[in-house]
Amino acid sequence: MKKICSAAILTLALGFPVPMVLTDLAQAQSTQSRQMDADRLATQGSQLFRTNRYPEALQAYEQALQIYRELRDRSAESVMLNNIGLSHFRQRQYQKAIDFYQQSLVIKQQIGDHKGEGTSLSNIGAAYNSLRQYEKAIDFFQKSLVIRQQIGDRKAEGTSLNNLASAYRNLKQYQKAADFYQQALAVFQQIGDRDGESGALGDLGSTYRNLGQYQKALDLYQQSLALFRQLGNPQGESYALSDLGDVYRSLGQYQQSIDSYTKALAVVRKLGDRNSEKNLLNDLGTAYMIVGNYRQAVDFYQRSLVIAQQVKDLNGEGNSLIGIGNGYNSLGQYQKAIEFYQQALALKKQEGDQQGEAKILGNLASTYEYLGNYKKSIEFNLQSIALFEKIGDREGLGKSLNNVGVSYSNLGDYPKAIDFHQRSLAISKQLSYTQGEAKASNNLGNIYRSLGQVPKAIELYQQSLAINRNNGNRDGEGISLGNLGNSYISLNQFSKAAEFYQQALGIFKQTGDRSKEGISLSNLGYTFSNLNQTELAILFYKQSINVRESIRKDIRGLTKEEQKSYLNTVEVTYRRLADLLLKQGRIMEALQVLDLLKVQELEDYLKNIKGSDRSAQGVSLLAPEKAISDKLSASFDNSQEINSQLANQIQKLPQSEINKVPDYLQKIPKNTVLIYPLILDDRLEVILFSPNTLPISRTVKITKEKLEALVSEFKATLIDGGSEDYQVSAIALYNLLIKPIESELAQAQAQTIFYAPDGILRYVPLAALSDGKQWLSEKYRINNLVAYTLSDFAPKPKLQPSILAGAFGGKAGERKLGQAGLPATIKEVQAIASSFPDAVTLLENNFSRQSTEAKFKNHNILHFATHAEFNTGEPDDSFIIFGNGDKIRLSEITDWQIPNVELIVLSACQTGVGKLGSGVEILGFGYQVQKAGAKQAIASLWSVDDAGTQALMEVFYKELKKGDVSTTEALHRAQVSLIKSEKFSHPKYWSAFFAIGNGL
Repeated sequence: MKKICSAAILTLALGFPVPMVLTDLAQAQSTQSRQMDADRLATQGSQLFRTNRYPEALQAYEQALQIYRELRDRSAESVMLNNIGLSHFRQRQYQKAIDFYQQSLVIKQQIGDHKGEGTSLSNIGAAYNSLRQYEKAIDFFQKSLVIRQQIGDRKAEGTSLNNLASAYRNLKQYQKAADFYQQALAVFQQIGDRDGESGALGDLGSTYRNLGQYQKALDLYQQSLALFRQLGNPQGESYALSDLGDVYRSLGQYQQSIDSYTKALAVVRKLGDRNSEKNLLNDLGTAYMIVGNYRQAVDFYQRSLVIAQQVKDLNGEGNSLIGIGNGYNSLGQYQKAIEFYQQALALKKQEGDQQGEAKILGNLASTYEYLGNYKKSIEFNLQSIALFEKIGDREGLGKSLNNVGVSYSNLGDYPKAIDFHQRSLAISKQLSYTQGEAKASNNLGNIYRSLGQVPKAIELYQQSLAINRNNGNRDGEGISLGNLGNSYISLNQFSKAAEFYQQALGIFKQTGDRSKEGISLSNLGYTFSNLNQTELAILFYKQSINVRESIRKDIRGLTKEEQKSYLNTVEVTYRRLADLLLKQGRIMEALQVLDLLKVQELEDYLKNIKGSDRSAQGVSLLAPEKAISDKLSASFDNSQEINSQLANQIQKLPQSEINKVPDYLQKIPKNTVLIYPLILDDRLEVILFSPNTLPISRTVKITKEKLEALVSEFKATLIDGGSEDYQVSAIALYNLLIKPIESELAQAQAQTIFYAPDGILRYVPLAALSDGKQWLSEKYRINNLVAYTLSDFAPKPKLQPSILAGAFGGKAGERKLGQAGLPATIKEVQAIASSFPDAVTLLENNFSRQSTEAKFKNHNILHFATHAEFNTGEPDDSFIIFGNGDKIRLSEITDWQIPNVELIVLSACQTGVGKLGSGVEILGFGYQVQKAGAKQAIASLWSVDDAGTQALMEVFYKELKKGDVSTTEALHRAQVSLIKSEKFSHPKYWSAFFAIGNGL
């Protein structure tokens, strides 16, 4: 149970009969007076003790002890020694408590007080239990049990059995613990002790939960809850509800878990039990973590932390800090996570809590695992292993060994990974820790499958499946089934794989685990694609994406384990579905998928993507797909026939229904088009959409490798202002991306292009493509798009610019704060101020993060002439630098509250500084700005020299000042102006700048 189960400790308010010597009345009166003083002090001490005023209680007990010793009242003396020990115990001064309990024990033995002797032995055991010296605790509990059985004290016998069970549970010897709890339960039931019975039921349930036997645990907790309610014991009721929350969580029944914790929280708040309230807030944080609502989880952990600090509970404070760290970890804010873990680690070290210290080291290891720093992860896990070995925590040791195995597996060092997993498996078997055994078997199966030893993998997955089924662990059962499906995929036995995926899908639908449901659906899509049952493959892929998108509305991320359950990355599901749809001419559906792909890429990168009502709808199911969905929950024996029926029904549908355009897309203004390229391994697909027409798709034969080489070459020539080689690449890319849709652009009378580049195409500006006569920027206004499902195309009223401008400054050729000086940024900002008299400028050191953020609400344009970098890797690798050296990282931009800001301009930034990746950092910047509240941003793909930037910005703001000019139009005019200039006609100067967001 959640309550602290320790040995029963006797406290007495004393009133002893006093023998008097009648021959000496004065002496008798004096003795009687002293006896009354001692009894009064003993009673006072007990009253103080009950109100948790332990130091004051201690003083009263010590004074009473002195008098009883003077009176040579051995019995009372032993009781006071016991109570003094108890006062030290409650103050966590366990060794002092033991010293006084030992003194009390000696007297009890001397005066033949067997009942008191049993109590003292039990109390000493409880103190050793708290000191984590469990073997010693068991020795004293055993001695206490023998005495209590000899004297026939059945209630105390039950308590001793309970205490022995608790100690064995602390030793992770769960089967022994369960045996003793069963014996204790039998005693309490025989003597009709309902309180003892309810407690033993809960403790036994917790032990079965430790053993991974969740269904047994659930039954016992429910019995315990019913009994507590019958007894009118709200405190016990709260413990049982909390325990039910734990076991529902283990069973994957997350909503039931949250409901139980919430009910328990209401009970403890009525009781004013702050400690339990703190623990339950922590539990709710953990539950919301599991369902992927990370922000709410962090909020619960923060509230728990406040209470822990108020009640001065260092252990609770540490646990809350760990929870907050876990929340930020899942939000992808790894640096913040590490900071909170380090704070928690310091507290655990201060407390001397080596077990807690070891667990936090494991959390730090997990964070570095997320960061892909597997060597650092192994380093922290090895420290954790050393601590677990030192304190004899075999279960913790087994888990850490497993984690090291995972890291070595990620490094591709399979022999070491196997060694660590096998050591973890051996410990789990020794402890009868079946959950750990199932996990280790599963991980070993993953390695053997990676090594191509698929039959060995299948054998291990079957072992894991059997354990999980026996334990009633539905989540584990589903994972094992999914891995068996993956194994049969490796053997190209697709029909067999489909059977296992279907079973896994059924389980995850029952448990309500939407993430794993989505994984199972995606894997089924892949399976039927390989069986050439394309219509079924499309349907399963659609359902998978729709599950992902519905979850995203609540910011649900995937754990590393869940990600590995996909046959490839989650992103690949979207690409495969788009590929299949395009091959069948279902272009509008493919466009929907590509748009949602942008959202999924952002999720993989930023970990904090909350979808919209539009994205939550996912991809539309056609009428025949909806009708057939229900039939797919049974068996796939007749899948080929079902696929044929589905194909025939879809072929009969009119194109207007297959390519039905969502209403919100029809709101795109006239003369505006969307261009969505899709990079596939063997070709490039270009989708064009314009209002009031069906979308079109053009296929361009070029391999992914050749396209990437062309893009890299093009960017290199654009950055080199002395080179004219850019013309060749500019025309080549034009022929790939624009020429196939030239006639449709003319037919749509396109003036503005909303461009949603894919992958490496994000690193080169569409504006710099050329037909050999004109730059694309001269013909069209170009605006990059994050995703149309996240965009608002409704026209916005043009506002009078109110500008906040900051400049990094510094001297030419000199370093400032580790960065190159940017002296022209001061001139740039001053030029803005001269054109807009109401503009506020912040120069150099005055351009700090704090002073800048304080002025946001009074402005609708933020212009930052400063260093910024958007790099591949993690969001924390991308940042904006302020004039005093402050930084804001990409992951933190959403902390800004800027709903009134129309535009953010970064006039000295660069992207793709190192090796070119997928360009998701550029997409991420656009998303973060929009999420913070701004409508649009302008940034640069490479660092343009001061003079070129100043020239472009001067024209840009001159045009914007006219009032009736959109941001996209102003940028277009500025670029055309530089193209026509003598000094800055090279695309290095004007094409670097791109707009992202809704700039209409």
